[in-house]
Amino acid sequence: MDQLPVIDIAPLYGTDLEAWQDVAQQIDSACRQWGFFYIKGHPISAQRIEQVQSAAKDFFARPAAEKLIIDITQSTHHRGYGAIATEQLDPSLPSDLKETFDMGLHLEAGHPDVLAGKPLRGPNRHPDIPGWESLMEQHYLDMQELAQTLLRAMTLALGIERDFFDQRFKDPVSVLRMIHYPPRNTATSAEQQGAGAHTDYGCITLLYQDTAGGLQVRDVRGEWIAD
Repeated sequence: MDQLPVIDIAPLYGTDLEAWQDVAQQIDSACRQWGFFYIKGHPISAQRIEQVQSAAKDFFARPAAEKLIIDITQSTHHRGYGAIATEQLDPSLPSDLKETFDMGLHLEAGHPDVLAGKPLRGPNRHPDIPGWESLMEQHYLDMQELAQTLLRAMTLALGIERDFFDQRFKDPVSVLRMIHYPPRNTATSAEQQGAGAHTDYGCITLLYQDTAGGLQVRDVRGEWIAD
């Protein structure tokens, strides 16, 4: 039990109920034993991932002054750029050695939820980079649908209505985040980590990391496992 399971979710895009059940059982087992798993057979193309990665690298390589035009600390609905050390996920360690870009469901300023001041509701704030906004807005929607597909499989494992999560996650408060981790030699101290140990507060998290690696998860035994 030292390697995360890899689950082919391609059957979730078909109509074979037995195949759905098989995938659901694999997800159920992975969630109960690990809390984490890899997926393959999803519809997010390698080309799309490359486009998003390339756009993110371009953005994070830009001057700080340009990125701070959309400073997330100046946003009332948590959208935009987070500079290095803006977050501190582990309060016992220095602030995180990472910079971020956050966006979510785009709601215009005149939307009733925005006017009512509901938390995390508002328009996205994008950098002025040609093609960025259309790419990221579409990627957000596609990733949201992928998450919903996984949740539908989980309903089979949980023995609840297939549309249970669909009904409860209409116009969800979900986040698409890009993260850049600078080289370790730029850390302010030996204790500073890229992202401190934490648990996510959402229903489900989908992560993609590049070949640099570095992601770790803690299993049910409390042991840390590298990617």
